[in-house]
This record gives sequence, structure tokens and C-alpha cells, in this order.
Amino acid sequence: MNMQSLILRTAGHFLLPLLLLFSLFLLFRGHNEPGGGFIAGLVAAAAVVLYLFSMDIDAARRVLRVDPRSLLGSGMLLAVLSGVPGVFRGQPFFTAQWWEITLPGLGMVKLSSVLLFDIGVYLVVIGAVLTIMLTLAEAED
Repeated sequence: MNMQSLILRTAGHFLLPLLLLFSLFLLFRGHNEPGGGFIAGLVAAAAVVLYLFSMDIDAARRVLRVDPRSLLGSGMLLAVLSGVPGVFRGQPFFTAQWWEITLPGLGMVKLSSVLLFDIGVYLVVIGAVLTIMLTLAEAED
């Protein structure tokens, strides 16, 4: 039997998608305003940790769907690879690159290597925080 309160379980279910959506907002807003990969990753990790506290470890792992260490490694790889496009253009490693693409229904969209770096940081922060929190929760059981 789950010993958490009904209010905490309900809040966990309700707040998880809202916090994840807010973390994506912070991630994509981070180039022009305060935000970015680090704070967005903390918000996303906090959403899963709230779910962990409101449900249990197995439910939190099911929501996450991947091992947090995989997120950490993938994020690190993506962050490092985001510096490579500048080298191919004869510029220093990690020089920001911008590309304009046209998407049906959205029109002209600007993408950048900075966004790839922020997504990498986002994944590293989620992976690191959740690895720590899930390990501590499992040790407590």
C-alpha cells in the first residue's frame, strides 16, 4: 500500500506534465532571455523527483523511461558535438553557428549550435540529478 497522501499523489500527477512543459519553455527561451539548459534541466529533474516523492521509485523510473545515466552520457556527447560545426567552417571549436530552415506550417526557423549545446546541458543536468536522487531513494528502501 502506498503511504503517500492523496493530495501529494494528485499534485504529483498534475504537476509533472506542467513542470516538464515549463522546463521546455525555459530551454528554448534561454537564448534571448534568462533560462537555458541548466535551469530547464533542474526544473525537469524536480518534476520527476516530485513524482518520485508522490508515488514510488518504480513509478518514477517508468515515467522517465530511460536510465538517467544514459541521459547524462547522451547530453555530454551532444554538448561536445555542438562545437564541431565551427571547425568545419574554419572557425574555432565552439564558435556559434546559425542555420535557417523552412518548415511547413512554421515558416522560417533559425537553429543554432548554441541550442544543441543547451539541449546537451539539459540532458546532463537531468541525468546527474536523477541519478543522485534515484540512488538515494533506492538506498533508503
